[in-house]
Amino acid sequence: MSHPLFSSFRLGALTLPHRVVMAPLTRNRAPGAVPNALMAEYYAQRADPLTGASLIVSEATAISPQGQGYADVPGLYDTEQLDGWRRVTQAVHAQGGRIFCQLWHVGRVSHQRLQPDHQLPVGPSALRANTKTYLIDCEGQGGFTPTSEPRALHRHEIPGIVHDFAVAARNAVQSAGFDGVEIHGANGYLLDQFLKTGANQRTDDYGGSIENRARLMLEVTRAIADAVGAERTGLRISPVTPANDIVDADPQPLFRHLMRELAPLPLAYIHVIEGATGGPREVEGRPFDYAAMKATWRKAGGRGAWMVNNGYDGAAAAAAIESGRADLVAFGKAFISMPDLTERIRRGGPFAALERATLYGGGAAGYTDYPALDA
Repeated sequence: MSHPLFSSFRLGALTLPHRVVMAPLTRNRAPGAVPNALMAEYYAQRADPLTGASLIVSEATAISPQGQGYADVPGLYDTEQLDGWRRVTQAVHAQGGRIFCQLWHVGRVSHQRLQPDHQLPVGPSALRANTKTYLIDCEGQGGFTPTSEPRALHRHEIPGIVHDFAVAARNAVQSAGFDGVEIHGANGYLLDQFLKTGANQRTDDYGGSIENRARLMLEVTRAIADAVGAERTGLRISPVTPANDIVDADPQPLFRHLMRELAPLPLAYIHVIEGATGGPREVEGRPFDYAAMKATWRKAGGRGAWMVNNGYDGAAAAAAIESGRADLVAFGKAFISMPDLTERIRRGGPFAALERATLYGGGAAGYTDYPALDA
């Protein structure tokens, strides 16, 4: 009997050779927000469709200068950035791989030093996130610092945010050579901020009710699907993660509504972070029924793949596929220390340890120097 994790899968216009996906991973190695040769090497190492990822989702990539929230993360809004990303996608495709670009606006999770003209970051409301961002000082040393106080977006600015997302999606697919895009609607960033009561205290038609709070995420998703095709569009969500100081008073009906509204779009996939991002799969005081959310989406006509993420190993991933609970499983940090993760799962190991000191910033150390099994 074949291993369920290594069966092929049709994702939009792509045929994936197996079900192991590389999740987006911020690494802060794009000085000046421009992708570089080291990044091309990093992604190419993980792109072999037999030993590595069947699909790579890139690190989160800012859709505009206002969308930047961390030092040395890439953008997707000027010619030099698009040229840099094109070198990355060419390197991935040369290995036979496929790659989607994760589109990002951080909202309030930023610092004035990272914003155009040192303006305040923006969010749905003027509520500061109790979290930190990554800055680099004048001596080139990186470190984490508290975010700045944000200002609330004016109603007339919101269509511009939707437009920026759609332009970035076209840039990714038509200019930079990505196979598709993933909308970052998770982890307490802008779209998640509008969605959840802990960050959204608006009283206009983007705040208050579930329908209003979901409006921006739905407008962005529809605009991107129109721009590049729904079959090239995925969406990442995190119903109960506390990442970046985000919370919702009642997430189950909120995500039930979101799934019903998204279902008519033939999206490539929904990417669900189960539990706390990078932490426990069950968040204390925040119960959530993921199976019910998926059932709502399917019942409403949702046809794309259901991708799960957070704390999976090979056995748990295989069980999720075999049971029908998921179509694809995304692995994050495991792909940092194991460029050939799929082959290691197939062989039952060995599994390499992660060097956490080199996760953010720096050069090749802890980035492109993790060896493959047979190196």
